[in-house]
Amino acid sequence: MKFHFEFDIKKLPFPIHHQYSLLLMGSCFTENIGEKLRKHKFRTLENPNGILFNPVSVAEALATYIEDKQISESDIFQYNETWHSWKHHSRFSGITAEECVTKINQSTTQAHHWLKNTDYLMITLGSAWVYTLTEQAANAQAGSVAANNHKAPAGWFTKRLLSAAETTEILQEMLHRLFHFNPGLRIIFTISPVRHLREGAIENNRSKAVLIQSIHELAEQFDSIYYFPAYELVIDDLRDYRFYAEDLVHPNYQATQYVWEKFTEACMNDETRVLMKEIAEINLAYQHKPFNPSTAQHKKFLSSYLAKTKILQEKHPYLDMKTEIDFFAEKA
Repeated sequence: MKFHFEFDIKKLPFPIHHQYSLLLMGSCFTENIGEKLRKHKFRTLENPNGILFNPVSVAEALATYIEDKQISESDIFQYNETWHSWKHHSRFSGITAEECVTKINQSTTQAHHWLKNTDYLMITLGSAWVYTLTEQAANAQAGSVAANNHKAPAGWFTKRLLSAAETTEILQEMLHRLFHFNPGLRIIFTISPVRHLREGAIENNRSKAVLIQSIHELAEQFDSIYYFPAYELVIDDLRDYRFYAEDLVHPNYQATQYVWEKFTEACMNDETRVLMKEIAEINLAYQHKPFNPSTAQHKKFLSSYLAKTKILQEKHPYLDMKTEIDFFAEKA
């Protein structure tokens, strides 16, 4: 008896290896995947503007990375005693304008250099609903899209749904600029399984439909684009509220772990997955909390993993195992 619907996932034609680097952008689901990639020693840069949900904000952010566009105090605003950017997540906000501007410009420059040389760009889109700024909004060009509302008054925003054609045009222009900037770039699109129920159940489905239609049109146009069905894995394969957190919006640990396992099966080869298992074993040893750290048995445990980690580092010099090696050497 089958209790969930499993479906075949098309393999990534250009599998991800540890030698390659990745830039991940988009919704909070992006950061779930990014965390797992980091733990397995992939070279990643995540959300240089912070979490972004809609295609407009993603495209605008990538344009600033390509141009290495620096901002000044005139580009930000103060609200609730804190300085913010309409194009950035609140993690870039600051008590002083200088703090806010510095964090944003440093992140943009880092993203510029990373994007120029990265091998993969993974974009997870969350919603086709956009919030445009009104004339009441602080220091804003009316009609521009806010990436984050910073808990500002509702009167500062007007909400609208992007059409599939509009979304395709925005992303298409973005892709042309990306491939001109980095001709060898390969792009993985996903749609976040996070349900935007604040918009309403029907509105959430309309939004996801726009994103699905647009991304598949683009995947048919560009050979360097791959679609990974994270959304479908949660909505159609798992298809049960027990795979969501208590808010019934965010997939829980079991769901994200399931999607991660499917991602590694579809996007990595056997050699990479074997290496990931070796790294995971070392991670467990690194995180181990002994009851009696001074015992000879524990010292032997640390020495054995110091040797294993050194061997792994020598065999795969592109991995960064320095933290683990230093830890085992100090504690052994």
